[in-house]
Amino acid sequence: MDRTHVVTGVIPNVLWIGLPALLAAVLVCGCLSQPSGTPSRPVGESASPPIHLSSEYQVTEILTLVNHGPGQPSKQNVWLALIRDVPPYQTVQSMEVSPDRYELIVDEYGNRYAEFDLGDMPPGTEMQIRLQYRVTVDELAYDLADCSGAMPDEFTQAELHVESNNIQIVELSQELTQDRDTVCEQVRAIYDYIGNHLVYSFNGADWGAQAALGEMGADCTEYASLMMALTRAAGIPARYLEGLRAGGDLGANGTRTEHAWLEVYLPGIGWTPMDPTLGRSSIGRDEYFAHLPPDHIIVTVGRNPSTLRGASYWTHLYWPGKSAEIRVEGFEWVVEPAGE
Repeated sequence: MDRTHVVTGVIPNVLWIGLPALLAAVLVCGCLSQPSGTPSRPVGESASPPIHLSSEYQVTEILTLVNHGPGQPSKQNVWLALIRDVPPYQTVQSMEVSPDRYELIVDEYGNRYAEFDLGDMPPGTEMQIRLQYRVTVDELAYDLADCSGAMPDEFTQAELHVESNNIQIVELSQELTQDRDTVCEQVRAIYDYIGNHLVYSFNGADWGAQAALGEMGADCTEYASLMMALTRAAGIPARYLEGLRAGGDLGANGTRTEHAWLEVYLPGIGWTPMDPTLGRSSIGRDEYFAHLPPDHIIVTVGRNPSTLRGASYWTHLYWPGKSAEIRVEGFEWVVEPAGE
């Protein structure tokens, strides 16, 4: 996405109520997400398209914590999402994690996390977690000539920030998809609508699909969420992807390194990538519909992975103990072309 949206918290007691509150928010939304609990290609069968081009990147992730208090925490945990193999998009050639004492966690979407127990952090000290990857990313272009057949019934429901049961979104979805002969044509109509009507504005917030229909502006999170909501309202499966765009901070279209896009399930084709944020200009719109250049690196799948507790990329919780005061002093990604 276009910002690092994170959760960091001070926990006064060993009982943490944040996750139940998040689940309650989902229930108030009137829906629950539909994770499949499967690996990198979770629903349906998708034929891998030919690889047009591959690029290799060196990716570094750094999280810095400082204890400003007079004591150390009674307990402290950090969860960082790990970049993993996601065929047919990317392959992780190597990964180094420092410190190397962590527990591997897998969530309902198949996302992987390193869970660090940092309760032994003395006062006045700094802790830096560093992850380094070498990742190969493939450019894939999908042939939409045959867009017919059955579709799975997963990833079609409303969830937090993807309000596909909202009456305004339902009516707009019906308007955009009526009189379209195929699912591919329906999805293209939704994609074009978002590019033509949303106004890009980096907002540093997490508003979701419904808010994107207002006049506040939208960044990649809203672009992807609205397209998911509109396609799901039409009964078409859609899935959120969050990760990085190589060269994003200085790249075209004003996007940042942190980025979000999506997959839509097209009959006869399978899961197909879309980036409505980068495709908002009519000039380069086709480049991001059923096609992505080899510069999108997936970190997590799913709009609301439970392990991240409403955050993106990482989350941090601690119990103060004897007056510990832990601050996250920095978090950054560095994505560079890999050398020989």
